[in-house]
Amino acid sequence: MDIHSWSRPDRVRVRHLELDLDVLFDRKILEGSVALHLDRTSGDELVLDTRALTIHSVENAARFSLGAADPNLGAPLTIRLEPGATWVRVHYATSPEASGLQWLDPPQTAGKRHPFLYTQSQAIHARSWIPLQDTPGVRVTFRAHVRVPDGLRAVMGAALDTTPDGRHFRMDQPVPSYLIALAAGSLDFREIGPRSGVYAEPPVLDRAAHEFADTEAMIAAVEELYGPYRWDRYDLLVLPPSFPFGGMENPRLTFATPTVLAGDRSLVSLVAHELAHSWSGNLVTNATWSDFWLNEGFTVYVERRVLEKLYGPARADMEAVLGRRELDREMAGLRESDRVLHIDLTGRDPDDGCTLVPYEKGALLLRTIERAVGRDRFDAFLRAYFAHFAFQSITTADFLEYIRRELPNTVPLDEWIFASGIPAGAAEPHSDAFTRIESGWPADTTAWSTHEWLHFLRTQDPPDMPRLDRQFHLTDSTNSEILHQWLLMAVKANYQPALPKIEPFLCSVGRRKFLKPIYTELMKTPEGRARARAIYAKARPTYHPIAQGTIDGIVN
Repeated sequence: MDIHSWSRPDRVRVRHLELDLDVLFDRKILEGSVALHLDRTSGDELVLDTRALTIHSVENAARFSLGAADPNLGAPLTIRLEPGATWVRVHYATSPEASGLQWLDPPQTAGKRHPFLYTQSQAIHARSWIPLQDTPGVRVTFRAHVRVPDGLRAVMGAALDTTPDGRHFRMDQPVPSYLIALAAGSLDFREIGPRSGVYAEPPVLDRAAHEFADTEAMIAAVEELYGPYRWDRYDLLVLPPSFPFGGMENPRLTFATPTVLAGDRSLVSLVAHELAHSWSGNLVTNATWSDFWLNEGFTVYVERRVLEKLYGPARADMEAVLGRRELDREMAGLRESDRVLHIDLTGRDPDDGCTLVPYEKGALLLRTIERAVGRDRFDAFLRAYFAHFAFQSITTADFLEYIRRELPNTVPLDEWIFASGIPAGAAEPHSDAFTRIESGWPADTTAWSTHEWLHFLRTQDPPDMPRLDRQFHLTDSTNSEILHQWLLMAVKANYQPALPKIEPFLCSVGRRKFLKPIYTELMKTPEGRARARAIYAKARPTYHPIAQGTIDGIVN
């Protein structure tokens, strides 16, 4: 059973949803209903997950009750079913503070004229905008009818049919609840390939279409390696800057941060990553959040194989080395029990498990298996793995049973998955480009990638901040990754010329990857604490609830 869900799908399982929702920007709520179609195994109670929902009524049910709320899990909605009933319809409304919704006023958007809404359902935030069995172990198909104000456009991670009174969507492939996604705002669309395109606010669309021009080539690259793309289309939606993640792999519609729009396509590894989820995560899904590494470790591995295929081994090697070193830095601050792949999240929010461990340690395990058995054999294994478990949610035990049967005696799997840290004999990545950077001060950086800049900056110990800034104008960088690294160094070194840039940076991005390190570093000194709290007082209303929860814990 999933410890992060009240539901009992072993007794009654939801197999299909029908959503009918009004997007009410004036009240900052969604209001409407969801019909849930059921498979009944035993018992006459359907238990759904909810968080801060107002339940108006339940159709086709004997009675219902809403239980007490748990700080992490929300409240169970228990519905007593009529004899033989195979569906119920719940009429409800969300809260303006729903953890899975962010409502943006016009000044917080690129166009400055219209409001914007988007959802973020991972890990267990879908329950804050739909009463459902909010566990990755339950997959559903769905239909949705979404009404938005005139002049605005709704989009979902689903196929689209336009109707006069709103928008109808359908998802015919079964997906877990955390992959149900909705956004609404002033959005335009542009095709970038025969089965791919970009949604964005009008002022952002040209830049986004340019940045993501290689998307179709990425799809073809993964298909060649690991089998057909099973979701029909792959579109992207560029969200406003408050989005707390780099991307979210909603099937058919990846949500992406605008911070990857560097102008030179140097940060499109994010697209490769979210696209790779179409196989590892969306097609084959972790059954519980303790199995999260099955999503992310496989995805990072596939992402780097795509980058190698399209941009060459040197690019993929740089990404792998950066990831490996960041993993070491992060693990140094984690408790031993959080340095394992199959993490114990009992009594914790599953977002606590979203560290680099499932991503980078998971990918390093797969890289080590590849080295042990050979690339051709490992590719054949992965292709068969994705086909064998397609449209299923699996546990770490399921994976271990499968790999021990198909690829026996490769690496000490139990040590990798259940023990802390990195086992001896890992297939450590290496970058010739980084070795050259470490040889001395660069004479020419005109052809450097973002990855080379990050490595160069992270290896300056101690950094000569005035010289770096004088020669490379880093305080004025417009690349979000480079500027973030530079500002983090500026806080650590108390480099005064760059400190005024911290407030506009923290007030213009909502990505937790950028926010968390800088706020953490600021809080280490009295002057920094005052700066952090003053900035956060201004910036907090613009952050997503997920980011607010993270930074609240740091600043407060």
